[in-house]
Amino acid sequence: MTYGNGCMMSATISTICRFPVKSLSPEQLPSATLEVGGTIPGDRRFALALASTRFDGTSPHWQHKSSFLILMKNEKLAALETVFDPATDDLKVLRGGKQVARGKLTDPVGRAMIEDFFSAYMKNEAHGKPRLVETQGDGIFTNQKTKLISIINLASLRDLERVSGTTIDATRFRGNIMIDGIEAWSEFGWLGKDITCGSATFKIKDRIERCTAINVNPTTGARDQNLVKALQVGFGHIDMGIFATVTKAGSFATDDSLNLRD
Repeated sequence: MTYGNGCMMSATISTICRFPVKSLSPEQLPSATLEVGGTIPGDRRFALALASTRFDGTSPHWQHKSSFLILMKNEKLAALETVFDPATDDLKVLRGGKQVARGKLTDPVGRAMIEDFFSAYMKNEAHGKPRLVETQGDGIFTNQKTKLISIINLASLRDLERVSGTTIDATRFRGNIMIDGIEAWSEFGWLGKDITCGSATFKIKDRIERCTAINVNPTTGARDQNLVKALQVGFGHIDMGIFATVTKAGSFATDDSLNLRD
């Protein structure tokens, strides 16, 4: 398959998301303001580290995703709904619509309540009591060592639905920005190019290679689709979405345009 250079395009931002706790529920935002080299404020601010993970909260550094509870290995996480209040740092955990845990993540007692719940819920998968950790300074809990924005083209997602013969929840791909209004897969022609997003500017860095986390239903936690295989069989690759780095600080909102710079 070949991909166009994307020069004749004006995409529309349909959704902006951040994930306050790594591998837990997304939070939709009406707008976002980014710094150069930054990401969506509050995105992957917290994570649930395995009991075996060494983490120095005073001097955090990037660690491989295997150091944390993640959907790729711990699909039970998807059966939970979490609601985070950034004004109070309060996290509610719901299962089947009913609250099963609640705690302030920046308070030792609140963190302990959340940790106790996930220890009981995950059982042996947590390898002991998980520890809720927070990013500090330049530390990040993403799967990449640098701060990036992930962008998903909904037309590409619809094309994957066509090939797989299924309906696919975009949350499976845990993107920061969902865009629409351009051809499927044309985003792969943007690599190395600059794009404007509201008043911010991004440089497109890489395609996003997908792992088996996308096979997990984000509502039920069941591994009910093999989308990695569907990508490989249907398109000859296992990529969905692109990574971008912020090169000019600025703000953007849903319904804003995203354009290639001349």
